[in-house]
Amino acid sequence: MSYVLAVDQGTTSTRCILFDRRATVVAVAQAEHPQSYPRPGWVEHDAARIWRDVRRLIGRALHEAGVQPSEVAAIGIANQRETTVLWDRATGTPVAPAIVWQDTRTDPSGLDPDLMRSRTGLPPATYFSATKIQWLLDDIDGLRARAEKGDVLFGTMDSWLIWNLTGGRHLTDVTNASRTMLMNLNDLDWDEDLLRLFRIPRAMLPQIRSSAEIYGTAETVLPGVPIAAAVGDQQAALFGQTCFEPGEAKCTYGTGGFLLMNTGTKPVRSDHGLITTVGYRIGREPPVFALEGSIAIAGSLVQWLRDNLGLIGTAAEIETLAGTVRDNGGCYIVPAFSGLFAPYWHSEARGVIVGLTSYITKAHLARAALEATGWQTRDVVDAMNADAGLALTALNVDGGMTADNLLMQIVADFLEVPVLRPMVAETVSLGAAYAAGLAVGYWSDQRDLRANRHLAGRWSPRLDPDRRAAGHANWRRAVECAIMFSPADQDGPR
Repeated sequence: MSYVLAVDQGTTSTRCILFDRRATVVAVAQAEHPQSYPRPGWVEHDAARIWRDVRRLIGRALHEAGVQPSEVAAIGIANQRETTVLWDRATGTPVAPAIVWQDTRTDPSGLDPDLMRSRTGLPPATYFSATKIQWLLDDIDGLRARAEKGDVLFGTMDSWLIWNLTGGRHLTDVTNASRTMLMNLNDLDWDEDLLRLFRIPRAMLPQIRSSAEIYGTAETVLPGVPIAAAVGDQQAALFGQTCFEPGEAKCTYGTGGFLLMNTGTKPVRSDHGLITTVGYRIGREPPVFALEGSIAIAGSLVQWLRDNLGLIGTAAEIETLAGTVRDNGGCYIVPAFSGLFAPYWHSEARGVIVGLTSYITKAHLARAALEATGWQTRDVVDAMNADAGLALTALNVDGGMTADNLLMQIVADFLEVPVLRPMVAETVSLGAAYAAGLAVGYWSDQRDLRANRHLAGRWSPRLDPDRRAAGHANWRRAVECAIMFSPADQDGPR
């Protein structure tokens, strides 16, 4: 059997990618799916549509590669995390649209932050699944009674796809369960106190399994082919980047940024505004934990400069424009368009541009925009180093923004460590494929996976230490301005 198939179910699209034993991409099939915004702050998906896309894309990927089902060793799933699906056990039909991780309709303000963090590693937030489940059970008449009987089931997207692929197995993995605000990090099981707190019946919850083991076979699409991995997308990228040792970290740069650091086999509780989460668990091996820091605005700041200000015509032009000046001219942009995420967590902060003089040109603004991503990364890494008691020695990167070589040099300069971009850019899909391949013996161990890793780019720090220190001090002053500028009138100007 020559290939492993990865299903990467994301927020705006689904991809199926075939990998060979050398982790080479053999075929890619992709389809976008719409997001629905029925009210302000609401974000929904059609889970049935996503399942139909997965079925179609699996067939298309195999067809494009000329691969027979018998040549597929295993299927691995990576998925958008926290997005909540409830469906009828008997019919397999969703009882409501899926509530997406971005959705803010729920109110977690009454939850005890210390309780949440001590049990789950997570702060109370609309981000996670528990309040979404609770909202659906409260909103739909009779749904809670059906859920108590086990007639209505909950799952994140991995569970939903496993259910449909296997014809009825109700499972999730530890990485996705750790994002629900219902799993206790100490025993990796559903926490009875939290289930009572949210009034969520245990009968509706999936069984928690490791990230890499055979969950069943894909009888509805590829009969006999084992489904052997499920991993939340950011944890899948951590695994795909082969961050197997404590202190190793990756950052995925897209619309925002997600930075995860491997902290070893014991959870590290954060005192610096980070999330404690399960990184992965391979079969019966001990779980590996991670610290995570989320950056809300990264690539979307470049889009803002393009679409709202017209400073550039395409996103790629920002590198050329920013490269025409040697520094930001004293100008700093703090892109707190939706508040500040890790490690600040100031939801009412507002974006600011500071240090403007008549000397500043659009090139300086372009450079300041790239530096904003670099400084935000620096602040998350500083928090991780402090929490974990580990010093980051290199940062592995992936995502669309890593095509910007100037940005990668800026990140290396600000972090004072090398930045490494792998040859295979599809690290989320690759992580799911790696986990599935390990589960079925396609790859023998993590050394096999390391042997597949080849670099497409490496950037070493070269910024003068005094300039770095001065720039970081100015950045932190700019962040304070963004926090202080929380508007008194939350509705804004008329």
